[in-house]
Amino acid sequence: MSRLTGMRLLLVEDEARLAESLAAGLRADGYAVDVAGDGVSGLNQAGAVPYAAVVLDLMLPGLNGYRVCRALRQAENPVPVLILTAKSGEYDEAEALDCGADDFLRKPFSYVVLAARLRALIRRGAVGRAAVLAVGDLTVDPAARRCAVGGAVLRLTAKEFGVLECLARRPGQAVPKPEILDSVWDTAFRGDLNIVEVYVAALRRKLAAARARCVIETVRGVGYRLVP
Repeated sequence: MSRLTGMRLLLVEDEARLAESLAAGLRADGYAVDVAGDGVSGLNQAGAVPYAAVVLDLMLPGLNGYRVCRALRQAENPVPVLILTAKSGEYDEAEALDCGADDFLRKPFSYVVLAARLRALIRRGAVGRAAVLAVGDLTVDPAARRCAVGGAVLRLTAKEFGVLECLARRPGQAVPKPEILDSVWDTAFRGDLNIVEVYVAALRRKLAAARARCVIETVRGVGYRLVP
């Protein structure tokens, strides 16, 4: 029996063919799946059932995905949320994360990647949503997917946030690159381990621009550590 059997997902998608296809795939993977075709129905269902995760389209009738996700977080609903969108651009991704989404996937996408992202979200959700992490004047809120330096919001992409969260959970400790990769990238990733360096470099630039009282140090032969 699949370990996913009995886990219930909510799919909020107004494109009937896509919703039907995704639901069929997820059910074949062992999930129980409920489907809502508009934002209002999706919000009501998400508030009534303890779902393992919500797959939420961005452009919905009634309430868009941003508003649905924001309403869930305002109601202190910790369900992991994966937003689907046909939009592109880092500001759309940042807005999705700022409203409380846990991950962001652009259309068209591979079902294999979506399934892997869901498994990663469910694994993280199973250990509960962490309290706000603080290193120096940097705060990382895993539940709201929000970072701030001295109270000012630090805009990050989904992967940048994931890398910073991984380091902030172990302040002052050297975190190996493979652990960062496993924590942030989905299980379908087969790329170069050095991709972590790219995101660390971007984070360093953003932390420096925000004049954060913390830095990401390189630990040669190991990985990185976040120190005040």
